[in-house]
Amino acid sequence: MAKGILGRKIGMTQIFAENGEVIPVTVIEATPNVVLQKKTVEGEGYEAIQLGFADKKESLINKPAKGHAEKAKTTPKRFVKEFRELNGAEYEIGQEVKVDTFAEGDIVDVTGTSKGKGFAGSIKRHNQSRGPMSHGSRYHRRPGSMGPVDPNRVMKGKALPGRMGGEQVTMQNLEIVRVDTERNILLVKGNVPGARKSYVTIKTAVKATAE
Repeated sequence: MAKGILGRKIGMTQIFAENGEVIPVTVIEATPNVVLQKKTVEGEGYEAIQLGFADKKESLINKPAKGHAEKAKTTPKRFVKEFRELNGAEYEIGQEVKVDTFAEGDIVDVTGTSKGKGFAGSIKRHNQSRGPMSHGSRYHRRPGSMGPVDPNRVMKGKALPGRMGGEQVTMQNLEIVRVDTERNILLVKGNVPGARKSYVTIKTAVKATAE
């Protein structure tokens, strides 16, 4: 059964397993999400559950957002995402989704926005190799050939320098090590995309295989 929740990345730490093994974990705060909308084939052309996380400041709320949230009897949310994998029959508008929807040992995919690293060259951005550094090469960290002479243009998809990071990234098949229902916290083994305090989406892994 597919599950999903929205949260905020707090940071990383480590915990000890019962056998004394050190496990690096990412701490994700997932205060109760609210079901803002249920999309249907008849209404929107597809089925999905829309969740909202983290209340918006009063000064940032506009009338459309306020009216949308009032239908779910809640306040407008800062982070809103749709989950097409969830079974709509199990959710109602205004319902809260808490961390206990997951359990220890669940395998999940975590999606976030990677850290922005500014303008970067092709070696750092695309993992290209550098040219010779001696014997008068004069071609050290350039991006390589721009393509054949005939089209008289740079072919689409050429790996060039540019802005690096700030992209949607998904880490797959991560294990939930601990679920803290009192503090609304999930401990996920390993690292997840994004800077501290950035928003993330946690949902059941699509490629997880039963062991």
